[in-house]
Amino acid sequence: MVKSVLIAEDHALTRHAICSVFTSQEDFEVCGDAENGREAVEMAQVLHPDLIVLDLSMPVMNGIEATQALKQLMPDTPIIVFSEYCDVFSEREARSEGISALVSKTKPVSVLLDNARAVLDYTTGGFLSPSNQTKETTCSHA
Repeated sequence: MVKSVLIAEDHALTRHAICSVFTSQEDFEVCGDAENGREAVEMAQVLHPDLIVLDLSMPVMNGIEATQALKQLMPDTPIIVFSEYCDVFSEREARSEGISALVSKTKPVSVLLDNARAVLDYTTGGFLSPSNQTKETTCSHA
């Protein structure tokens, strides 16, 4: 079954590259792309994506603020933060905000795709650790 993805990234070249990566996969379709968090929240309310991929550092509304708003509106939709700043954002902070996975932009794009598939398959509220990119339950990091 094809899953819809909303992508929010402020750098146009990177945003288009991420869209191309997901579009090239048979199991994903990009339903929308936004250049900031506010746009992502507005689009998500209309498009109802299966997955949202957010950059952490964006103008107008950053990835954390967007996650907070999105989790109020659609608490069951998984969110992946795909950012070069993952090292300064801890797993505990990510979990507390409702982020399903953190993926560094320094990792191969296959890691982003693997995490996207995993969070969509992982419906028990777990968190994918950026250190090992494996499924973990939220209570294992207490």
